[in-house]
Amino acid sequence: MRDWMKLIPESERRLYEKAGFMGELTPGRRSALIVVDVTMGFCGSEGLSLDEAVAQYSTACGPASWVAMPKIAQLIETFRAADLPIVYSLSDLASGPFTGKATKGKRTGAPAPGFNDFPAAIAPREQDWVLAKTKASAFFQTPLPAYLIKSGVDTLVMCGVSTSGCVRASVVDGFSHGFKTFVVDECCFDRSEFAHAANLFDMNAKYATVISLEQAQRMIAGPARAAAE
Repeated sequence: MRDWMKLIPESERRLYEKAGFMGELTPGRRSALIVVDVTMGFCGSEGLSLDEAVAQYSTACGPASWVAMPKIAQLIETFRAADLPIVYSLSDLASGPFTGKATKGKRTGAPAPGFNDFPAAIAPREQDWVLAKTKASAFFQTPLPAYLIKSGVDTLVMCGVSTSGCVRASVVDGFSHGFKTFVVDECCFDRSEFAHAANLFDMNAKYATVISLEQAQRMIAGPARAAAE
């Protein structure tokens, strides 16, 4: 059993399964990776406690970020090796005064320097698309759906931060746009372990199939090998 599943009461897991909520999706013909908001503002510097990271950036998730970071890097490399699209989202800081915050928090003033910098381990390359967004979902009033359709994508693989916030919002919208949607559990993180587990459970029940990094690598490498043969 995955670690996050252990936080879900067994009686609730059984009820959801009995009701038919936990079915698994089958990937389509072409996948894209969406790396949601993995910037320093949502991580904090490596080595800080959660309290210290929040003092640096109020939105930071601290140590959980750096546990997930090497796994996110592995997932990105899997997509690079398969020559599949990778989209990175980040906060549109320039439009913030006009569009409001992505959440209802009342943070004031400009973000601290480096907020939108990507950690070196997962930094985008020239061929990747960096998408600025004003709200939680990477789909909300952005050209992401058009880009994915133009690229022939029918399947999304999601990772990033926070599991309960921008990842979940992007997953729900991706599913609502008709994409087969997968979430890689170890490649998502949150400042709350409870919120992380509860939202993975709920997304897996309703909007996506939650898979491990190993499952994601097999899913992506399989079509890539077949195309090369």
